[in-house]
Amino acid sequence: MKHIYNETKKGAPVFVLLHGTGGTEHDLLPLAGMLNPEYNVLSIRGNVSENGMNRYFKRHGEGQYDLEDLEFRGGELHDFITEASEEHGFNPEDVVLVGFSNGANIAINLMLRESAKYKKAILFAPLYPMTLQDSKDLADAEVFLSLGKGDPIVPEDESVRVVGIFEDRGADVTTTWVHGHSLPQEAAEKAKEWLNG
Repeated sequence: MKHIYNETKKGAPVFVLLHGTGGTEHDLLPLAGMLNPEYNVLSIRGNVSENGMNRYFKRHGEGQYDLEDLEFRGGELHDFITEASEEHGFNPEDVVLVGFSNGANIAINLMLRESAKYKKAILFAPLYPMTLQDSKDLADAEVFLSLGKGDPIVPEDESVRVVGIFEDRGADVTTTWVHGHSLPQEAAEKAKEWLNG
């Protein structure tokens, strides 16, 4: 998978950056530097193309996921992160998943994978509409969620559903509400406080 790996400090936590639809592996690098400049960075480009736009998994329409592809691509991404951890010598448990929109959605899939050990995520404008059958215990996980009021893509009840996905599995969840389907400075600042507090 196309990616960037930047090592700032050996042994530091690693941001895994996951862009939104149509983005690239460069999009969230400034955000990572703002959240904590001492963290290492693995930024990954989605390898699904939708009308020339990069995504992490296929969909049939807005909010209508190709569930089979989501599961396959989530496994593929998890394997890639695992391989990168071996190549660059970091512990997958030290990963902080940082995703916006489509990137946040695949990050939820990663967090819910039974074989995965991701414990921390910062997710902006996530949407995960399907009923999940798994019962993974996330009691040792911490999640920061930035959700949108008046989001044209994610209805408010769907944002609340995402909160429930994590709370129902015992995760420590912190939320902030912004306007629309966005990643504003105010949300990034709150995520920074949460991460480093």
